[in-house]
Amino acid sequence: MNALTGRFKAHHAFMARLHLDQIDAQSRIIDALTGRIEEAMEPFRAAREFLATIPGVSIKVADVIIAETGADMSRFETPGRLASWTGVCPGSNESAGRIKSAHILPGNKYLKAALGTAALSASRSKDTYLAAKFRRISARRGPMKAVVAIEHSILTAAWHLLADGECYSDPGADHFTRLDPIKTKNNAIKKLNSLGFDVTITPATAA
Repeated sequence: MNALTGRFKAHHAFMARLHLDQIDAQSRIIDALTGRIEEAMEPFRAAREFLATIPGVSIKVADVIIAETGADMSRFETPGRLASWTGVCPGSNESAGRIKSAHILPGNKYLKAALGTAALSASRSKDTYLAAKFRRISARRGPMKAVVAIEHSILTAAWHLLADGECYSDPGADHFTRLDPIKTKNNAIKKLNSLGFDVTITPATAA
């Protein structure tokens, strides 16, 4: 407290007032832009709400998807065309069975940035298909490739939502288990065996 006593003088007050005025001016600009965005998004309100049902897709991310695509999926014949245009499809150059490159192709940088934010958010969501898919791919191929895969999945879902006008239906966190229960069982047994356990599987009887 003693260090502050007598240290705030007229000059400091002037500078503080200057900074506060700048903050107020920036806040007014942000409010004006937010209002303008809301006006521009009014015709796309239904599309915006559909997109926001996808895990990881916030209203801001939905706005970017709409702004960059026009919410018109007739311009993109398939989800793959949209993903290619956006740049979230890994490119590959294969010759004689050897992949020479698997880099991500260039695309719409604004949409890619928004999808990256959505993918990271989706990867942390609870009990969702996208989070399960992220963990599954990340364990085999690393987190960077997993993020691109989630971006692709989100964009594919967005194409279907905008083309069909329906809300997102999550396949569920147990999608991969239900898809191949035998493989899931065998993987679980292998993990237990690696920990030194002998496992005997007995099918559960229906109650």
